[in-house]
Amino acid sequence: MATGTLRAILCSFSIIFLFKLNVFSCQQFSISFQQPSDCGVDSYFDISSLSCVKCGPNQVSSKSGLACECQTGFRVLVSNGASITCQQCPDANQGVTQDGYGCIHCFGSVGESGKCQCPKGSVLVERDGNGNPLNESRCEACNATEPAFSAPDRTGNRCVRCEDSFINSSQSCVCGASNIQAGGMCFPSNNLPTSVVPNVIFSQLANSVLSAWFSNFMYSSAAACLLFSNRTACQSLGNMCVMNMHSFSTINNDACGLYNTVYRATAAQGSSQDISYWRANLPWLYYGDQLGLASRILQNEPLPVGFSFKGAQKNTNIELRAAVYSVRGEFLRWESVGGGNLQLCPDSPTRQQSAFTFGTAYKQSCVLTVSELLNGYPEPVFYDVFLVIQKPQEVKHLLAVPLLNINQQFNGQSTNEGSNMNNWLLTRRLMLVDTLSGRQNSLSSSPGVIRVASNIKIGFQLVPNTQKGQVYPPLMTVTYSDIPVTDPTTQTVTVSFSLEYTMDQEEARVKTDIALGVLGGMAVVHSLLKTASWKRRIASPLIDLQTIMKFLVFYAGDLANVFFIITVGTGLYWLIFFKAQLFVSVLLPLPAQEERFVVYVGCAFALKTVQFLHKILVQLSVDIFFIDWERPRSKASKHVEGSGEAKSQASPVSIWRTYFVANEWNEIQTIRKINPTFQVIAVLFFLEVVGFSNLALRDPSSDMRRSPEAYTPPYSLILRYGVASAMWLCIGLIQMIFFTVFHERFVEDKIRQFVDLCSISNISVLLLSHRCFGYYIHGRSVHGHADTNMDEMNTNLKREAENLCGQRGLLPNSDTQTFQISITNRLRAQYDRIIEPINRRSGPSRLVDASANPCEQSTKAYHTMNRFLGSVIDHAHREMDYIVKDKLLFEKLIGMEFIEPLDKSIFYNDDSHSFADVLFYGNEAVLLIFDTLFFCVVDLGSQNFILAAVLTYLQQLVFRLIRNGMGRRNLASKTLVDKRFLI
Repeated sequence: MATGTLRAILCSFSIIFLFKLNVFSCQQFSISFQQPSDCGVDSYFDISSLSCVKCGPNQVSSKSGLACECQTGFRVLVSNGASITCQQCPDANQGVTQDGYGCIHCFGSVGESGKCQCPKGSVLVERDGNGNPLNESRCEACNATEPAFSAPDRTGNRCVRCEDSFINSSQSCVCGASNIQAGGMCFPSNNLPTSVVPNVIFSQLANSVLSAWFSNFMYSSAAACLLFSNRTACQSLGNMCVMNMHSFSTINNDACGLYNTVYRATAAQGSSQDISYWRANLPWLYYGDQLGLASRILQNEPLPVGFSFKGAQKNTNIELRAAVYSVRGEFLRWESVGGGNLQLCPDSPTRQQSAFTFGTAYKQSCVLTVSELLNGYPEPVFYDVFLVIQKPQEVKHLLAVPLLNINQQFNGQSTNEGSNMNNWLLTRRLMLVDTLSGRQNSLSSSPGVIRVASNIKIGFQLVPNTQKGQVYPPLMTVTYSDIPVTDPTTQTVTVSFSLEYTMDQEEARVKTDIALGVLGGMAVVHSLLKTASWKRRIASPLIDLQTIMKFLVFYAGDLANVFFIITVGTGLYWLIFFKAQLFVSVLLPLPAQEERFVVYVGCAFALKTVQFLHKILVQLSVDIFFIDWERPRSKASKHVEGSGEAKSQASPVSIWRTYFVANEWNEIQTIRKINPTFQVIAVLFFLEVVGFSNLALRDPSSDMRRSPEAYTPPYSLILRYGVASAMWLCIGLIQMIFFTVFHERFVEDKIRQFVDLCSISNISVLLLSHRCFGYYIHGRSVHGHADTNMDEMNTNLKREAENLCGQRGLLPNSDTQTFQISITNRLRAQYDRIIEPINRRSGPSRLVDASANPCEQSTKAYHTMNRFLGSVIDHAHREMDYIVKDKLLFEKLIGMEFIEPLDKSIFYNDDSHSFADVLFYGNEAVLLIFDTLFFCVVDLGSQNFILAAVLTYLQQLVFRLIRNGMGRRNLASKTLVDKRFLI
């Protein structure tokens, strides 16, 4: 027990002691930030410890800053690889040997570096032929004359044969006074200007830079190309012209001026590859020197091969090859274009290769820092791009791809910026990044300005009316950005690479305009007919402002249908013919060309919105009244106060049947032939889950499943609209067919059920959608009474099922219960006269009788209207009588009645239950098109089907609530039914 206690005490003291020693304390592993430039002259940067370490005695930091070296006049005494020991040379007249390990007497002088140096034309010798060190160095003069023709090499350690231009010009290694020495070469007198302009023009910055590269090599390259036909020098001169943006001017001593001087001077050498623009030994830079040749080059002759999207002859591969040159004019290699050599943005090879699938609208863009460009492209690389053409069983041929340099200047004008092809000057050869020409002081200095190919676009144009997928030669368009280098780590540039495909859209535009004109004219005629029908139905012969406004509203609805038909047809046309074509015959419009289509969609939506709101307002102002045919069965005795005797009075008729019918009418006001919720969910399911939305991508693929690693092209607005509208309409039509053919026939038909309910309830319904036109539902019971018990009700229904009673129709031996009615002015005036006291209550207060009881007024008006309308139906008023007839077929087609009801009203038999026109049910086409346009407009604006579906559902819900709420209020005010009983 004591031993255990002692161990616990010792353990506790040990832990406390360790804590005091900070053994268990938290330690932050941080170091101070240092870099080689911070170390100074007497220290070097240790790459192991990432810190500055002081050099030893008589030592200084090397040029790299990563090691130490001996001071001037000191030699290396000991070196073990990790450190050195330095010792001063004993004699002040001695110099340090070239290897730094010995001291030697100098034959010549001692240079600033503390080493021996020889006069020009001599080489320094410090060891004999066996490698033994000499006591005194020697300066051996190189023999510059025949037959040696030698001169010191760049290091000055050995004699080598001098450059051929010296020998050819002066028969020695010394360039004579009559010759010109430039760029390490010797040239005889020539026609080239001796004074050149080594400036690089950066037009975006309105600035020019005196380029060190141009100063050193421009004249020598031009002279070597002209005088010696030096192919590398010719390529180097061409590269300098490319770095100066192929710019043409009257100056003949800049880079492009010297190129053109050489080009004209070597006309006798002929052309390369039988191409007149390609001079022998020179790079091919221009398609002529005059404007207006672009159309002949680009649209003169199509490619000999065609493209096909499907089938055994499928050909969608665009194969490009590029001849790659260094800035010095050296040919580096042939490269297959793809995998990022022309694309500055980093991406996976699979996605980058997708750019070269014909018909796929490819665009890749990103933001790069200037420091990334400086590190990744120390020197520009130049590309001559060709299109590989290979027919079956034939040798490969290369077609030169012309270049449109947007930055090019022609006599000070940017002629390539416009869209007029006759002003273009096409060129060849491009570079991606130029960090060399902007270096001013020396080639090792940092550039003051860099130039980046910020936008590269390869375009193909389809041959008009082709059926074999023929296209014209492609055009590569490049735009460069001039960037002054101030802070490379924070400066950025946006670069992009794209391929686009175009065709002449003029024919499609003309056909669209013709269709719009023809259908628009038909819409005018149809709107005039509807306006004339409306005028007849309101019994107004005058053309007033209201008539004009009504015509405009009708025309808005018809014109919306015209725009809708044209846009849906256009969307389906491009969807079917682009995605399903075998050989390429059509190509999608470019995004800029889709703007007109989007305007058409917007017009269709705006005009359809006007029609939709007008329909709702019309439905909310419909006059409606329920005619109760029920009569009292018996009379009840009622005691009269004061007289002491009982008076016989008819038993009251129950109002609950009317309330019940009114509630049923209230419920069917917003029913539709489709289920809106199912519509939204189904459309969203097929578009997003099944993948129909992928059919709207700007590529020839019809696959509805795409790999996540594959490139996803942008959406075409026309295809997106075509897919969305077609999906919405198809699902809507399928629902309508299902509800009409199956659901309403075998499950539930609420419209016909309402008519049956009216017959069972012994209530007719009068609907007036216009002043003198409306609908009548004849609900008079064939049994005489409907206010009865269950047993009698079942008995009546059984007798009706067994044909033991009369038929429900208005006329004897007729089942027709629904009618379109055209009433006389006299009947309408009497109707308004009865309802006037009720309408007056909602008017100005000065017209309201304050002494009248509103409830009694409503009750009195209700009974008066009920008796009046019942007597009219029973032909009790000869001056307001009516006839029943069938509508002519032409009257049904144009929606207008030919006969005007002057003396008698006309009841038209209506087996199609067209009274549903005052409900959502009868306007399903308007609602379906409005929902389609709303969904598509939201999607076109957001490019998001889910957002469009959510907003469409909310829109349907809001308008349904508005229609229900305001329709309930209208029903209460027009039927004189207290709205408290409308549930």
